[in-house]
Amino acid sequence: MRQTQTAALGDSIGLTEKFTFNPKEGIDNPAMSVAEDAEADWVPSLRLCTLKREEGENFGFYLRVERGCKGHVIRRVQAGGVAGRSGLRDGDRLLEVNEVFVDDLEHVEVARRIQMGGSLLCFLLLDGDEYNRAVSKGHDLRALAKAHRGEGWKAPRICHITKDPGSGSLGLTVQPVDGGKGKFIASPATGGAAEKAGVRKGDHLVWINGAMTSELTHSAISKMLKKSSDHMTVVVIDSEGEQSYARRRVPVLPAMAVAQTLPYRSRRLPLEEGEHGYGFSLREETVSGHVVQMLREVDAGSPAEHAGIRDGELLLEVNGESTASMSHEDIVNKIKQNGKRITLTTISKQGQDFYTKLGLSPLLFCEDYTAGKEVQQENTPPGEKNVTVEITVPPADLPEELHTPPSFPRLCVLQKGEAGFGFHLGCVPHSPGTSITQVAQVGPGKTAGLLQGDVVLEVNGQNVEEEYLEDVIVRVKEGGSSLSLLVVDRSGYEKLKKSRTPIKDESLVNDSEVEETENLTTL
Repeated sequence: MRQTQTAALGDSIGLTEKFTFNPKEGIDNPAMSVAEDAEADWVPSLRLCTLKREEGENFGFYLRVERGCKGHVIRRVQAGGVAGRSGLRDGDRLLEVNEVFVDDLEHVEVARRIQMGGSLLCFLLLDGDEYNRAVSKGHDLRALAKAHRGEGWKAPRICHITKDPGSGSLGLTVQPVDGGKGKFIASPATGGAAEKAGVRKGDHLVWINGAMTSELTHSAISKMLKKSSDHMTVVVIDSEGEQSYARRRVPVLPAMAVAQTLPYRSRRLPLEEGEHGYGFSLREETVSGHVVQMLREVDAGSPAEHAGIRDGELLLEVNGESTASMSHEDIVNKIKQNGKRITLTTISKQGQDFYTKLGLSPLLFCEDYTAGKEVQQENTPPGEKNVTVEITVPPADLPEELHTPPSFPRLCVLQKGEAGFGFHLGCVPHSPGTSITQVAQVGPGKTAGLLQGDVVLEVNGQNVEEEYLEDVIVRVKEGGSSLSLLVVDRSGYEKLKKSRTPIKDESLVNDSEVEETENLTTL
């Protein structure tokens, strides 16, 4: 038996050729090749999530830019909230908002686009680990997002139709799609008003005068067409584009639309201060029961006139930050404190009324101008997208010791006034910790004893030292009309951190002491 085994082994050896290792050729490892092929073929798994919130609801997540993390990070997804039900997960990276690629945009601009979307949003997301892997491998995320939409994708179009003065007709008929509930095809008359406005034969009608057609019957749409005034605004999309949205189960939203024909657009105007200022006045006025900020008294030959500012326009933004929640004084201070260059976003009163009736934000369809001409976004002044501008208050003619704020924690209790709480919060970009960057000269903040530069320790009894600005703002809003802030000046805060002194009730100064100290400082 042993001899037989040896012979068999010898036969086997005789059939095997002698192996000589060549370091230049290496060793062919099939298992390694399969692994390498699989790695080379890997494609990130993108996810689409549609979020719809009801009146009074929030979306239930936070969007952050974090140190050491690339991209716009989804955090603190509320269990059972809108975001949680829609499929958002902690650590996800946001690639698109309403079909617009945002991965390479500044955080403020991304937040702005979310706010403009209203109550219905569509997000394209990538898991955090897959995002990091894709970035490390050099994947083109923009190209991946485009490929996700498919070859046939085209953006919807918003068209404003004005009745033909001769025929008195919109030149548009609408027919339901057979077997497609809530789907309608637009048929513009050749040479008619609808065709001139950009509606094409075979387009799907998805939105009409502020209403989604998916929620309307054919009879209701026909009545709207017959009873319409001289104008009608619609959102349409061609058949191929509609199939792309249907395949991905994405709703077609007005916020996704490209402006085909619109009578009004907001304008983003960069200004550079001249020898005598910008050359316009800002006036707070009440229009249709709403307080608005209007641009008035535009001086001839001034930087304001040269930039294209028109008397009677409404101010929507200063350096990309909405003025909707700012007081008149806050806006004036923001303009003055921004050096020699600012960017204002404006719209006419008629334009504001137009978008209000449609339930749309006028910022959705905004054009950038320089001296009345449209320009590329990169030509806007640097630094115009800062969330918070630090404010320097010129010293008064008082003894030096009166300029030194108290170096102990202070509990300030505020009741919201007509113009808010009367202060602004700020932070070091991408870092936790919040401070008071501005206190209105007249308001609850001033009365309560808040001082510019104070570090915020607690909001309504909750410690916020390690929280980011957006989280602190949420806590402030959650308190409603009442607000309790535990604050300390910067030098006092540094001393507390170094000594590790715990903050106790007996270390707090009461309201009367704060008021007295503040009164001395303002004499």
